[in-house]
Amino acid sequence: MSKASTTVWPLSGFGDEIDPDPAVQAAVLLALGASHIEVRSAWGTNVSELEPEQLARLKEIIDAKGLKVSAVASPIGKVDVSLPVEHELERLRRIISAAKALDTRYIRIFSFYRGEGRSAEDIRDDVMVRLGALAALAAESGVVLLHENEKGIFGDTPERVLDIMQTVDSPALRIAWDNANFVQVGVKPYTEGYAMLRPYLEYFQVKDAVAATGEVVPAGEGDGELDATIAALKADGFAGFASLEPHLASAHELGGFSGPVAFGTAARAFAALAAKNGVELS
Repeated sequence: MSKASTTVWPLSGFGDEIDPDPAVQAAVLLALGASHIEVRSAWGTNVSELEPEQLARLKEIIDAKGLKVSAVASPIGKVDVSLPVEHELERLRRIISAAKALDTRYIRIFSFYRGEGRSAEDIRDDVMVRLGALAALAAESGVVLLHENEKGIFGDTPERVLDIMQTVDSPALRIAWDNANFVQVGVKPYTEGYAMLRPYLEYFQVKDAVAATGEVVPAGEGDGELDATIAALKADGFAGFASLEPHLASAHELGGFSGPVAFGTAARAFAALAAKNGVELS
């Protein structure tokens, strides 16, 4: 394949899936060929709660390894929608400061949980008001929010993610696409969601899952249609980040864990699938 036809995607990964210590996170990502790291927590503390001194230290560690930060993986919107708008705006202000300290413009967010017995339709307007306010703050601050299609939140199906994008209608709100999460809510990601959401897709979270059990598996081993998704992204000229979020050892409400060995397994599986489709990871 000639160099001209090779597509290169910058490779990143959720550091805290490797180890709580950011120095270990960075070393493993570097060894796997990544140029970036996605920051969700460091030293066991969520990024939304890191103090300025801790953020400065984290940046030093990442810089020393020669990595850059692809995104801050925030917990914004992983709360009940009944909380006041200001609750998440206040947290987002802190996270925007963290993103600026870590020199990234991307912040991953979610679209709210609903209380027992409430339907997605019940909470739709409240969700849109909150996401609109968050997007306005992001736009004003020069950052881009990336909505992840997590199971259990309002935006868990392609149709509702599209509703969010069209209703909020802000260049400061884009999509972090996650194949595995779609599988876990009974969606065939590429077949049923890709064409609809591609115009807003700006960030690729690499995760696969088995439809029958919901179990997360390395890229290409589940029902996430990763192969078709990668091929389509390449054909469309996608040049954004591919970020490994393997979740291979355990998953919990605010994230997941894989450990260095399983994380390496996930990275190699994705690299093989990317190479098959003429995508180079750097």
